[in-house]
Amino acid sequence: MNTKSLTGNKMFANIKSKYSIYFVLIALFIFCWLANKNFVSVANLQNISTQISVGTILAFGQTILIISGMLDLSSASVLALAGVLSISSYTATGSLTISFIVAVLVGVGCNVLNGLMVTKYKTPPFIATLAMMAMARGAALLYTNGQNIYQIGDYVKFGQGKIFGIPTPMIFLVGTLIVTWYLLRHTVFGRSIYAIGGNEEAANASGINVNRIKMRAFIINGILVGIAGVLFMSRVNGGMPNGAIGYEFKALTAAVIGGTSFSGGIGTASGTLAGAFIVGFLDNIMVLVGVNSYLQQIVRGAIIALAVMYDIWAKTMRKKR
Repeated sequence: MNTKSLTGNKMFANIKSKYSIYFVLIALFIFCWLANKNFVSVANLQNISTQISVGTILAFGQTILIISGMLDLSSASVLALAGVLSISSYTATGSLTISFIVAVLVGVGCNVLNGLMVTKYKTPPFIATLAMMAMARGAALLYTNGQNIYQIGDYVKFGQGKIFGIPTPMIFLVGTLIVTWYLLRHTVFGRSIYAIGGNEEAANASGINVNRIKMRAFIINGILVGIAGVLFMSRVNGGMPNGAIGYEFKALTAAVIGGTSFSGGIGTASGTLAGAFIVGFLDNIMVLVGVNSYLQQIVRGAIIALAVMYDIWAKTMRKKR
């Protein structure tokens, strides 16, 4: 095989590696369109974008953590705690600004604790965030005595309002996408988390303050979890301490399907968005064609398994090159 052929094969492999997720997204979109003509209606596509907003915002936080070699199993529970405390502060003060700040502070506070367990006490992220998952959910239930908070007034504007005809969850989604993309692509922080996820010892030897970067990653994740908490509670029109159960797995699924590698050092914000839309398209078309709800759960589980197996296979292929 001549040099030109080798170069062409390498170029094709690079294109396939970088853009395969977008080809899958386009193919799935066409398939869903053919399966049900209602899928491509403006109202349905807007509905999909709104429905995936909370899970995708969580997924951006997961992406940052997974790239740096960590993960967060507590995001949905912290979302619930941040959401109910946010609504409680709104009912007490009547201020949307204060309620939003409270949600973000709660998200950051819980993630600072996660970060301390991981960086200072060397607790594996899986264990640290698993512990926080139980504590945050328990705190939310204890604070509300297991009861939902209703009559939340204008608080619903966060998740049900529109600005210039655009649903507010979509605006938050686009905003967090841009911020995450910029952090990963154009900041020292972004380059540092890729280095840490790729080889933590080498990153430390090169002068990167690994613990500080990991803590910042958790803090950013906390901000996103707080925002997701506000959107979720306002969309369901109440403070639900048992809300968003399983959303941490939705976020992980979107990130991994979008090309974020569990081995660390690989991932993009745009890939995560594509992964979230793939999951959203599948969920939507299964509802439109009347797939049994239990079968839908099986499909979601299979997607996670396939995504992780593909990640392992891709990692093996990269090592062989």
